[in-house]
Amino acid sequence: MKKIILFTLASATLMGSCVSKKKYVELQNDLYQTESSLAETNAAKEALESENQILEDKFARIEARVEEYNARINSLKDESDSKFSINGKTPMSNTTMDKLKATMAKVDQEALKNAKTLEDSVNLAVSYNLKKSITDGSAEENEDIQIDIDKTVVMITVSDRLLFNTGSYNISRNADNLLKKLAEVINSEPSMEVMIEGHTDPRSISTGVLQDNWDLSVKRATSIVRILQTKYNVAPEKLIAAGRSSYSPLVENDSKENMAKNRRTRIVIIPDLDKFFAMME
Repeated sequence: MKKIILFTLASATLMGSCVSKKKYVELQNDLYQTESSLAETNAAKEALESENQILEDKFARIEARVEEYNARINSLKDESDSKFSINGKTPMSNTTMDKLKATMAKVDQEALKNAKTLEDSVNLAVSYNLKKSITDGSAEENEDIQIDIDKTVVMITVSDRLLFNTGSYNISRNADNLLKKLAEVINSEPSMEVMIEGHTDPRSISTGVLQDNWDLSVKRATSIVRILQTKYNVAPEKLIAAGRSSYSPLVENDSKENMAKNRRTRIVIIPDLDKFFAMME
């Protein structure tokens, strides 16, 4: 009986030892698999982090390129606005643009090459049409009449020989055609203001009527103003008479030719922007 009990105890002990070892092996396998899975997870995590960093770097480069393109677009827009503006405004309608294109097809192509902006083109078109309106197209008048434009202010310079005799403020008959056409331009725009400026050379003058070149320059301006008012029905409130004597020369008074250039009358037309564009018609 005693032997039986001992055998039974020994068998139970042996079986308990075998179960513990098997459990241990299973736990070891579980640990290995867990460690292996963890290593794989860490590797996958590192791969994802690396890919994420690559994507972040790529996104940052894309953002930088977008900012660069936006800056270029804004720069081009500013450049375009500057080319298609007058006095900082962009008021030109499609109809006016069509008129501009039609006129630009007629102007001197050499002069057109120097037109870098829309303002240059409009000035060229207005000068072309205005000169065509107030001259007869003769070579003499083309030589004696110059039109300049600055910020929509139109300045028509007419040589002395086309308007007056030397030292006189009486208007020549040769000026009738020019003044008539000039009056038509002025009368076509009710809001237009016109200043007539007389200019002389520096040679002194003194007569029973004229004290000096100040007198001569002013009387020449008032002579033109009077004939525009009385003969061609220009409203006097639109007219300004001014004299500059010899103190605003175009060129040095060092030759007869240069003094002839300085003896001139300048007609300054100050229209508003809409009326300025109307001069292209």
